[in-house]
Amino acid sequence: MTTVVSDTGVGPLLRGWRERRRLSQLELALRADSSARHISFVETGRSRPSEEMILKLAEHLDVPVRERNALLLAAGYAPRYTETPLDAPRLETLREGIERLLEGYDPYPALVVDGSYTVVAANRGIGLLLDGLPEHLVAQPANAMRITLHPEGLAPRIRNLREWRGHLLAQMERQIALARSEPLRALYEEVAAYPLPEGAGDVDDRPDPEPYPYFALPLRIEHDGRVLSFVSSISTFNTPMDVTVAELAIETFLPADPATVAYLRSLSG
Repeated sequence: MTTVVSDTGVGPLLRGWRERRRLSQLELALRADSSARHISFVETGRSRPSEEMILKLAEHLDVPVRERNALLLAAGYAPRYTETPLDAPRLETLREGIERLLEGYDPYPALVVDGSYTVVAANRGIGLLLDGLPEHLVAQPANAMRITLHPEGLAPRIRNLREWRGHLLAQMERQIALARSEPLRALYEEVAAYPLPEGAGDVDDRPDPEPYPYFALPLRIEHDGRVLSFVSSISTFNTPMDVTVAELAIETFLPADPATVAYLRSLSG
């Protein structure tokens, strides 16, 4: 993913973010300890905001770190946030921490993805679920959304595919609404167009006689003749100061029923 730099100036960009967040100039001014008049002057180009004002407005507009750099560049300032390659020496401590987290979560599946859902790390639990998938899907750089929704990927194995697919597409739509990412939009259009595998039903065929027994929407996936159930949790880094780190997300899959717990523990000995 690259920073998008506009030649329209910082004012229209800030106005676009404010409108996207559905805030009036007065509401934004009150949050940023400014005035509606000043916000108007900034948006129309009559006033050049300081670097500190841009960052303050970006904070209150919940602008992603990558796009904060774009705002600064549009105003004639240098980017504030670095974009360090994940394999750089300065991120060694981060990489080691992620590896320990993923290993510690075994035998339950866990992975780390970047802002375009490229898998940057995964544990053995994820490898278990991916067993038998074609090389063109799991070869590096693998993409979590393609692996999950592609008709040659996990999709045929997911028992509640329509529900899970809807959840993933809605998740991507929320991200697209929050960030101007053409790669993410292109990925969304690609995976949303994948045909559903033959036999994908409207509802899960689980045998539970009662209404949904889970505390969150589960991923119910076939593996080695049995159905495993997981609920997912996504974590990001608090107040990141680097674009790469800001776009990392750690997704862990918690077993949703005792049978899944017992099976995964039996595999780990």
